[in-house]
Amino acid sequence: MLGWDGKKNAAAWPDVSDAAAVPHYPGGLNLQHSVAYWLTLDILSSTLPGGEQNRDRPCTAVRVTNASLADVFFVPFFASLSYNRHSRLRRGERASRNRVLQAQLVKFLVRREEWRRWGGKDHLIVPHHPNSMMQARKPLSAAMFVLSDFGRYSPDVANLRKDVIAPYKHVVRSIGDDESPGFDQRPILAYFQGAIHRKDGGKVRAKLYQLLKGEKDVHFTYGNVRQNNGIRRATAGMSSSKFCLNIAGDTPSSNRLFDAIVSHCVPVVVSDDIELPFEDVLDYSEFCVFVRAADAARKGFLLRLLRGMPRDEWTRMWTRLKEVAHHFEYQYPSRPGDAVHLIWAAVARKMHSVNLQLHKRSTFIQSTSSE
Repeated sequence: MLGWDGKKNAAAWPDVSDAAAVPHYPGGLNLQHSVAYWLTLDILSSTLPGGEQNRDRPCTAVRVTNASLADVFFVPFFASLSYNRHSRLRRGERASRNRVLQAQLVKFLVRREEWRRWGGKDHLIVPHHPNSMMQARKPLSAAMFVLSDFGRYSPDVANLRKDVIAPYKHVVRSIGDDESPGFDQRPILAYFQGAIHRKDGGKVRAKLYQLLKGEKDVHFTYGNVRQNNGIRRATAGMSSSKFCLNIAGDTPSSNRLFDAIVSHCVPVVVSDDIELPFEDVLDYSEFCVFVRAADAARKGFLLRLLRGMPRDEWTRMWTRLKEVAHHFEYQYPSRPGDAVHLIWAAVARKMHSVNLQLHKRSTFIQSTSSE
C-alpha cells in the first residue's frame, strides 16, 4: 500500500497504531478520490488493542478474521489511484498497468469462495474516480460500489438501489466555526473557479460565464488548484463569498461542492442529475440552493435569485453549514459523524436490504431442493 513492501516488512499491512507513521496518500488532486485509503485505515484500526472499545473511534465497521462472521467483504483495491498513476501506456507495454491491475483483481475475486457464494453481492469496492475501473466495473457489477456519482455508469452496473455515493475529499482548508466570516464579511456574491468549457451536461458553465463575467461582485474565472497557489487562492475566495457555484461539468458532481461546504460558502448546485452523499440522512435544502440548468441559463435569473435572498435566510443556511461540515471530513483516526463513519453507516443500510434478498433467495433454494 503506497510504497509499503509486505514481504520486506513481513506483514501484509502497515502498523496503523501510530498515525504519524502511516503511509501517506499522494497529494494534490489525487486526494479528492482517496476514499478507499481512509476506509482501509479505519478498518485496519478496528483490530488494534482496544479498537472496538476506543471511545474516539465510531466503530461502525470491525474487521474479522473468520469469513463466516463477515457481513461485508471489503476489497482494498485503490481503483482511483490506479487510474491516476497507471493509465498511461509505457514504452514496450501492450496494456497499461491500470488495465493489468483490473484484470488481476477480477481474476482474483471471481475465483474466491467468498465471491462465488453470492456472486459478489456482499462485496464492497471503491471506484470513486469517475474513470476508474473502466474494464472491471461490468464483471464486478454485482458488488456494492462506493462512487462519486453515476454519470459514467449504466444503470445495470451502478444504481442507488445497491451502491453508495460518497463525498470527494475537499482540497481547500476547512474553516473553523469561530473564524468563519459572516454575511457582511463576504463581499463576493458568487464564486466559481474552474474549467469553463466542458462537454455534454457541462455546457451550462460556458453559458453562465457569458451571463456573469461582467458582474463586479461575481468571481467567475478559469483556473485549477495546480496553478499559482491555486488551493490557497480557492480557500481565500470561497471564504470571502456568500455563494459558491457548483455547476455540472463532464460529470454531475465535483469536489467543488465539498470545498464550498467546509468553507461555509452556501453552495448553489446547478446540476440536474447530481446524486448527493448521505441524502437519506441529510436534508441538503437546509444548506444548499438548487437551480435547474435551464433556469440558471436564463438571463438575470441566477443573479435575481442570489441577490434577492434575505440576510436571515442566508445566515440560517450558513449556520447549518457549520453544523454539517464535519460530515464531509476524511481523517485518521476517524471520528463519530465524519465521512468515514457515514459511509460505513450507508453501507450497513444498503447491506440490510441486500441480506434480505439473499436470505429470501436462500430460503427459496432450500425449499425447492427439499421437494
